[in-house]
Amino acid sequence: MTNPTAAMLVIGDEILSGRTRDANMHYLAGELTKIGIDLCEVRVVSDDAEAIVAAVQALSGAYDTVFTSGGIGPTHDDITADNIARAFDRPIGVRADARAVLQAHYDRTGLELNEARLRMARIPEGATLIDNPISAAPGFTLENVHVMAGVPAIFQAMVASVLPTLRGGAPLLSQTLQINRGEGDIAKPLSDLAARYPDLSLGSYPFQRDGAYGANIVIRGNDGARVDAAIAELSSLFPA
Repeated sequence: MTNPTAAMLVIGDEILSGRTRDANMHYLAGELTKIGIDLCEVRVVSDDAEAIVAAVQALSGAYDTVFTSGGIGPTHDDITADNIARAFDRPIGVRADARAVLQAHYDRTGLELNEARLRMARIPEGATLIDNPISAAPGFTLENVHVMAGVPAIFQAMVASVLPTLRGGAPLLSQTLQINRGEGDIAKPLSDLAARYPDLSLGSYPFQRDGAYGANIVIRGNDGARVDAAIAELSSLFPA
């Protein structure tokens, strides 16, 4: 049985401009690997309505699960929720349960639930809320798309809420062997090894240190015994 598949859509001009470094993809990839969901694609789009709609429709049709990050705050450029609704042809408006969550939060903090903050209670019809234990403003799930905040701490809390609801598969296992030779010297044996283990992924990641060349060979797969066998064979080919 193959593992479920996932994609991620990162939304925001600040990511594409280089002003903000995205940390959410790295975190999500690690969490999905642990539960056996294969993250197959990551896209980054600007705060552009048509780009968001097109990407959501493409990714939700191609993968079992889609995670989005960014663009669900209170400002004018937070347009993700509206365009997720457009992507699935759903109406959107302030929903009572989301408003109640925000009202309780702002009552506790002594702040006003003003018009701008109320934007964060706008939820597409048919969506379920994703809990936000940090700042209260909820994310939401619509069909197979999980819509989350871009702030890393909040994104991580939302991921923790969503993951238990998903079907996982076999966790991906990996081992690494450092070989102190250039890739040109190891390419042929490595290719032959990959052919003998077609069920595994073999990656070569070169480095240069103090004028010497080498590569870290990473072997990944769902069967621990097969990964062990492949790394043992690789070690015998290139003894330290």
